[in-house]
Amino acid sequence: MIVGCLGFCGNELESDAQATSPRSLKPAAPFAGKIVFQSNLDGDNEIFLLTERGLLQLTHNTWDDGYPKWAPDGEHIAFTANPRGNYDIFVMKADGSEVRSVTDSPANEIEPSWFPDGSQLVFTLEGKRMLRKTYALYAVRLETLKRRRLIPEFDNSHGLAHLSPDSTGVTFTGKRMMGWDVAVCDLADPQVHFLDEGGKSCRARFSPGGDKLAYVSSKADGKGDIWMMNPDGSEKTRLTQRDETYDYFPSWSPDGRFVVFNSSTQHDHDGDWALYIIEVRTGRTSLLFDSGGSDVFADWHSD
Repeated sequence: MIVGCLGFCGNELESDAQATSPRSLKPAAPFAGKIVFQSNLDGDNEIFLLTERGLLQLTHNTWDDGYPKWAPDGEHIAFTANPRGNYDIFVMKADGSEVRSVTDSPANEIEPSWFPDGSQLVFTLEGKRMLRKTYALYAVRLETLKRRRLIPEFDNSHGLAHLSPDSTGVTFTGKRMMGWDVAVCDLADPQVHFLDEGGKSCRARFSPGGDKLAYVSSKADGKGDIWMMNPDGSEKTRLTQRDETYDYFPSWSPDGRFVVFNSSTQHDHDGDWALYIIEVRTGRTSLLFDSGGSDVFADWHSD
């Protein structure tokens, strides 16, 4: 079923992308490529595209659109939206046009990520076990919309997946006895390996070359920093040295030199989150974009 602007209206969600944001905002620091992200700068959560030229609003409606992810070829964007009340996965063209539904169920289906060949998406399905919410990863093939459990052998709650660009590896955040930690497995031989302990790590992303993971850990300051490690869990390095802030949701630049992340002094989903970039080699950190609202979940692609 395809969703229209103010309800259900045929074959696609009509694009209302705008050439600039309502305030004609521009990035605060130079960068190469294009970054999609979620912001509530117009009053509810919408998806925006940031380039050095300025801001383009890709969605414009009365529900929540968020968690955008570039397709490997940069031609499409997957995202989460709730026009039907619950959250489903959608795909649209890079200019905000031709939105189509990928999932349609009463459950919340969130946090999409692409397979390296662009033929499938992996997403988190929210369920319920007794009185507790549960989470599991599913894959859906875009051509047929058929879905399958991604790691059926793993019974603990898990989500926030990202697939390696050069292998069958997947990283995700998995439930431990106490808290959540970053884990990896090879889909060809799905034995899960946790890469950290203590229940304080999450939201890992493979680098463009697949040889590093950027992730979040709160073990240094109790709030959250961007860290980096090898996919086997070795050589853990703290990238952001910002004890006064919560630093979350890293995404690599296409050349692997930088990481974009969202940061705030308040641990509040609707707080004043802004986008920052950090140079991996030097640790130099710069403000990238701040609408005054909640700017989060950035994903970076080349031009």
